[in-house]
Amino acid sequence: MIFLVTGGAGFIGTSLICHLINDLNHKVVNIDKLTYAGDTDSLVSISNSPLYTFEKTDICNKQEMEDIFYKYSPDRVIHLAAESHVDRSINGPSEFINTNIVGTSVMLDVAKEYWLSLTKNKRKSFCFHHVSTDEVYGDLEEKDMPFEESHSYNPSSPYSASKASSDHLVRAWSRTYNLPVVITNCSNNYGPYQFPEKLIPLTIINALSNKEIPVYGSGKQIRDWLYVKDHVEAIVLVSLNGGVGETYNIGGHNEITNLDVVNVVCNILDNLVPLKNTNLQKYSELITFVNDRPGHDFRYAVNANKINKELNWRPKETFETGIRKTVEWYLNNRKWWADIEDSS
Repeated sequence: MIFLVTGGAGFIGTSLICHLINDLNHKVVNIDKLTYAGDTDSLVSISNSPLYTFEKTDICNKQEMEDIFYKYSPDRVIHLAAESHVDRSINGPSEFINTNIVGTSVMLDVAKEYWLSLTKNKRKSFCFHHVSTDEVYGDLEEKDMPFEESHSYNPSSPYSASKASSDHLVRAWSRTYNLPVVITNCSNNYGPYQFPEKLIPLTIINALSNKEIPVYGSGKQIRDWLYVKDHVEAIVLVSLNGGVGETYNIGGHNEITNLDVVNVVCNILDNLVPLKNTNLQKYSELITFVNDRPGHDFRYAVNANKINKELNWRPKETFETGIRKTVEWYLNNRKWWADIEDSS
């Protein structure tokens, strides 16, 4: 099959493309405008593959999107391109509105016209897969049941509001134009090649640099953590076998406070690269509590029973196995993140 992947040079996108090509032997067209978080170095293992094509462009450019659709004739679209960092959305929401909302509307419009131009058989096999987040549901109290797919939306940040908007657009194109779509809402991802501004890589890199490790508020906010390789395997499963018009929650079954996440990372580092030539005894001594993020959600958790039951998907990694693999990857790939640090 030919997969068109938007945002394929980002953290999740790179893992997804490598899985599609290396594990499943599919063709991939990667569309990415290479913002600060896009990195083609993450795709070096498949960059010369005859199954891989890269198009540097912006999903908001309708003419270029049309040209790409008709040039490559994709069987599936996996729409990952999005601005995704909550802090950046608070400081500058307009880019999130442009990419996440306007960009998605352009992709849907182009996909709809392309789909209508296909032969009857080709039209039946086409699907537009929109990848979203659990943050669209808002937050939960500690005793609340996890979010199900039918839960009402209650986004808190400009980021989650822009993603909620894009979800609504996808459903509207499905309802109004009969465009075949699926939506997935995932919990917090972690793993190799995650941009250093996110909690886990930031903790690893600051610890290794003997810098303060910032933790918002009390650090008691709870997140469900999903290893990125588990996520991309679920994405492909839904893209190929999910019910048209359906939504699937993808979760890691790992609810942990932010402070506990940071402490786990520090403990692994204590074991793998003990501190030397410093007054510190443990990396956790670098933890520094900072003013909480405005509108900070307390807890996210998704009920993933639907994808478990209908598509027989379950995460392979526990948080314990996945976080150790992640820390080891950052230790073994210092040049990758050091180059990003130097360029920022």
